[in-house]
Amino acid sequence: MTPVETKDGSPELASPPDANASNSPGAPPSSGGFTKTAITVIAILAVIVLGAHYADKATRLPKTNAASLTKTESKDESKPEPELTLKDLDGKDVTLASLKGKVVLVNFWATWCEPCKIEIPELIELQQEYGPKGFTVLGIAMDDEGRSAVAPFVQKEKFDTDAGKSTMNYPIVIGNDAAGDKFGGLLGYPTSVLLSRDGKQVKRITGLITRDDIVKSIQAQL
Repeated sequence: MTPVETKDGSPELASPPDANASNSPGAPPSSGGFTKTAITVIAILAVIVLGAHYADKATRLPKTNAASLTKTESKDESKPEPELTLKDLDGKDVTLASLKGKVVLVNFWATWCEPCKIEIPELIELQQEYGPKGFTVLGIAMDDEGRSAVAPFVQKEKFDTDAGKSTMNYPIVIGNDAAGDKFGGLLGYPTSVLLSRDGKQVKRITGLITRDDIVKSIQAQL
């Protein structure tokens, strides 16, 4: 309490200000009340904006890099193969155009992708059975590390097939996001696109393939 001087000169302690004085009739509104209201409104608006942003983001399908066991199929014989040049494991250029005249199964995969590893034995067997008839698998490896990760995997990893243990027996090239974009974008790995002898895209499978999925389509193009 602060001492004040009275009319007769004797000291007197002043009473503290009434905490409710700002709420008395005629008193101007407290600036603190206005500030709290403004902060509350801003916070509510921020929650609404952030909620709308994440709700929109959640509805978008991821473009790449998530391996998926879910399989979807589509057919589109109107799309020609894109112009594409990639490096093989020896650093040499490989073009899709150079494979025209063959039935080509373009297979987007990665060494870290478990579903990709599951289907590799099927791809090896398809290459063994239909390779002499004008068919080839073209593996496009999408590892961020590129050749340093892919080359040792291709050289050393062996897979169980009907003919016994086998390494990957089909050509492998090093891919990138631009390669995936040229095929309309990738929802996940593995993704396989079957090309006819004249370079048309005739079948697309996102997810694991099986012999039943692809053999009839391959045979129809040979």
